[in-house]
Amino acid sequence: MKRFAAVLLALAALAAPPALAEPPARHPQKPQGEVLPSGGGVHLTALLSQGDAQSLKAGLHWRVFDDNAGPNGAHHLVAETEEATPTIALPDGAYVIHAAYGLAGATRRVVVEGHVAHERIVLNAGGLKLVDKLGDAVIPQQRVSISIYVPERNNSEAKLVLANARGGDVISLPEGSYHIVSTLLDTSGAQPGENNATNSVVTADLRVPAGKLIEATLRHRAATMTLKLVNNAGGEALANTSFSVLTPGGDVIRELIGAFPSLVLAEGEYVAIARHDGKTYQNSFKVNSTKDADVEIVVGKGPDKPDAVEPEGLQ
Repeated sequence: MKRFAAVLLALAALAAPPALAEPPARHPQKPQGEVLPSGGGVHLTALLSQGDAQSLKAGLHWRVFDDNAGPNGAHHLVAETEEATPTIALPDGAYVIHAAYGLAGATRRVVVEGHVAHERIVLNAGGLKLVDKLGDAVIPQQRVSISIYVPERNNSEAKLVLANARGGDVISLPEGSYHIVSTLLDTSGAQPGENNATNSVVTADLRVPAGKLIEATLRHRAATMTLKLVNNAGGEALANTSFSVLTPGGDVIRELIGAFPSLVLAEGEYVAIARHDGKTYQNSFKVNSTKDADVEIVVGKGPDKPDAVEPEGLQ
């Protein structure tokens, strides 16, 4: 619990506060326990769950809005702070307080009447930490794309709440059920910042309870395969070759160009097709998780060397 509450999330700004249309007119903020000269204001604390004994010490983003909406329906932002337990001086009046903690948030209406109002907001939130592995090795963050959804009946991906979540980070979420989709990315041969989504996709359904940190491990089963068109088994790869990788049913997974391009594939069976000098050759192969390997397509005839073929649609 202490470990979770101490994590400061960069996602705090994503929690949706009431609409605003004007920049904030900031009011002075005083340290907790100091008497405000005006005598009026609000002291704020937040809890993850109703049963928590201690308030959160970091990672909060507080916003204070005027309770009266403007002509356009937006509420004027009068103050905001990222202090954990701020005391904010405010003129007498009614306000809407919004507390954001990661993707969790809560709103409370308060009235200031010449004294400091003490408001404790319960977020009903928990934490989620996802770890992606390939075999026994943790997959680096830049090689995985993680999306988090709120499911609905008959639709596990009804509402996307976070795209490109980072594995290993603690993500604050409102209490509830979530659907996780983790896609392994292929960084081989890509330019900086360019990654190809692979067909290795792992999903999970889990529930995040209030005040708890849930850790889940998502295990990918894939390997890196290097394609080669050769005149003889074990020979030198032929340049100026284009490749297609298909499922046994004929669905195209990836198309590549080069003497020996590599790609990451989920565990399973595939067909590799090579086109060179106006001719097309193919070979079937199998991917075993974590077992990186070369896939040779041999030109010519033989027991393991099929004749040149011209698959429909790939000439």
